[in-house]
Parts: sequence; C-alpha cells; structure tokens
Amino acid sequence: MEYLSNQEYKHIVRVVGNDIPGEKKMLVGLTQIKGVGYNFATAILDTLKINSNSNIGNLSDSDVQAIEKLITDPSSSNFPAWFLNRQKDIETGKDLHLLTSDIPFTLRNDIERERVTASWRGYRHLSGLKVRGQRTRTSGRKGGAVGVAKGGIAAAPAKKSAPAAPAAASSGDAPVAADPTEKKETPAEKKE
Repeated sequence: MEYLSNQEYKHIVRVVGNDIPGEKKMLVGLTQIKGVGYNFATAILDTLKINSNSNIGNLSDSDVQAIEKLITDPSSSNFPAWFLNRQKDIETGKDLHLLTSDIPFTLRNDIERERVTASWRGYRHLSGLKVRGQRTRTSGRKGGAVGVAKGGIAAAPAKKSAPAAPAAASSGDAPVAADPTEKKETPAEKKE
C-alpha cells in the first residue's frame, strides 16, 4: 500500500465540471462525462500513459489537468478528425468535440435550422417521423390505436326522464304526448 501513501486519495474527482466518485476505474469514470465514450477514454489514457485499471481517486492534480486539456482540445494531440463527434461544424467549418450541455444544445439548433429552411428532414422532424430513410410501414408507430374499439358488451343507452308536462296539458284541455322511451303494449298483451 505504499502507492496510496505517496499520493493523496480523493473521494471525488472533478473533471470538466463532472464529479466522479474516486472508487471508479479510470475508463468507467471518464465515460461518465457526457461526450466521452469508451473508445475516446481509452485513447486519452493511452496518450497520457495512465493505467486504465487504477481508480480515478488516485490521480494527481497534474494528471487531472492533462486529461481535461486533452478532452477539451483533442485536435491538439493529433487525434484524427473522424474520432471527434462533430466534424465540419456548419457555423464554424471546424472539427469539434462537443461535451456536456453543448451536445443537446447543438442538436436542438440543428433541428430548428432544418425546420426553418423547410427541408425534407425538417418536415420529418416536425411530424415526429423517421428522418434517415427507415421504413415506417410497420415500425415507428407512436401513440394509441386509432379507430379500434375495445371488445365487450356495448352498454345500453341510459333512459332519459320525461320532461314535466305543462299545467294546461294535465287538466285535460290538450292531448298529452306519449313518452318515446315507454314500451307500448301490443294487441296480444291487451287481451290478456
């Protein structure tokens, strides 16, 4: 345990604004940062020659700063452009690697730009349909069933109460209208 005595163990390590528990392994801890996947974390640790099986709480402050520098600017360490998560950004034209809250923000802006320009992809996004040419005949159905009634016995309509007859009708001056919901007797029932 001399390794731990030379270096101070940290229970929480802050990397690029994310608190990572110190007991996590290096690879798992770095992948908790949004925008850093397994392959990117492996490449970072290989570039900096850090053991990927050690706990992240054993990192020194200089190691944490080197990891942050590499994550925020991977092109400075000659990472290939295909390794980054946003190549040829539309606004800047540069190859970028987005992190944390920049990812959903940029995605929302891209979708909004397609809607405003009324591109086909914008229409598909607006309608909530698949955008990349997938089949929609049998898959991608959202929401409840349309036009299908649940099976079972249909309930009879409730009887309505007859409206109150006017006072003149009850005195015998005018004929009283029959209630349409009342059952009429047939001639066979009258004989009995």
